[in-house]
Amino acid sequence: MPAEEALDYPARIVAQVMNIGVFRDACRVADALDDDCLRAVVSNAEAGWFNARFWHYWHYRLDLAAVDHVPPLPVRRLA
Repeated sequence: MPAEEALDYPARIVAQVMNIGVFRDACRVADALDDDCLRAVVSNAEAGWFNARFWHYWHYRLDLAAVDHVPPLPVRRLA
């Protein structure tokens, strides 16, 4: 989507950095935003926002899940 349109979805932008950014980018986001904001992004993530690796990482990093108790990735549901 065009940058102007993407700015209407800040949580999606943050999730993209958390998921596909290099480690330094993820650290910058984590430093710029508080953990509650990052928790909200992860907790409200839509299907496709995170891959399995970073879904698990952020759940553990943000204390959203105990070891081996990470919820499943969000999935798209067809009506």
